[in-house]
Amino acid sequence: MTLARRTLLALALTASAAAFLAPVVHAQDKKEITIGATAGSNIEVLRQGIKPLLEKRGYTVKLVEFNDYVQPNIALAQGALDANFFQHITYLNRFREDRKLDIVDVVQGPMAPFGIYSKKRKSLADVKPGDRITLANDPANLAHGLALLADQKLLTLKPGADPIRVTEKDIASNPLNLKLQPIEAAQIPRTLDDAEYAIVNGNFAISSGLKLTDALLLEKTPDHYMLVLAVKAKDKQAPWTLALADAFRAPEFKAVLVQKFPGYARPAFLQ
Repeated sequence: MTLARRTLLALALTASAAAFLAPVVHAQDKKEITIGATAGSNIEVLRQGIKPLLEKRGYTVKLVEFNDYVQPNIALAQGALDANFFQHITYLNRFREDRKLDIVDVVQGPMAPFGIYSKKRKSLADVKPGDRITLANDPANLAHGLALLADQKLLTLKPGADPIRVTEKDIASNPLNLKLQPIEAAQIPRTLDDAEYAIVNGNFAISSGLKLTDALLLEKTPDHYMLVLAVKAKDKQAPWTLALADAFRAPEFKAVLVQKFPGYARPAFLQ
């Protein structure tokens, strides 16, 4: 082997060794996290409870506000977000199946509970035949609203109907001939001047200026309706994802919820 070739080989081996020994910086090791959430309570929980905890651990956190239940998952799947916090597991499962998205849940979090509100009736006992009730039109929240009405004996669902997947076709009886009007969830608070009752998602109730204490009825939120933090499947074990999950489980986060978000439904580990 000529001297020139030996020199080139030595240089190549040196470069290879240097590349092997050099620290590798993976995208998952990043310190900037962008999280999407719907307006009102969901983004405020992140802003007041989660963001400060992550910043103490050296992360920079950007929050992005949404007013619908479609774009946060699309943005997550496309990489515009690193995580989102706005949906329960039933909605996430259905959405990712329908859209073929590779996104997963990480940890449960608190939520402002569903409530039934009215400006025209003082209680649910005042319901009259033909009263109009507005409720969310997306499949998961429509099912949620119908299940809540069934729980209050205002209608009945067909035997064997899955309460987390029901539609208007699953209504077995509506003895008061209540007029159900599904519309976009964010718009429901605006219907209170016209409809007799409105079933309002807690975050949109708060973002519209309603108080949880204004509700004629606040739901005792079942576990499967607790909100979840979602990320892309490939990021589920990333250090920043684990840091996010730790923040949701932190005693400091629980203290913020107790002090600033009374009445919110919380998973068992935050009770």
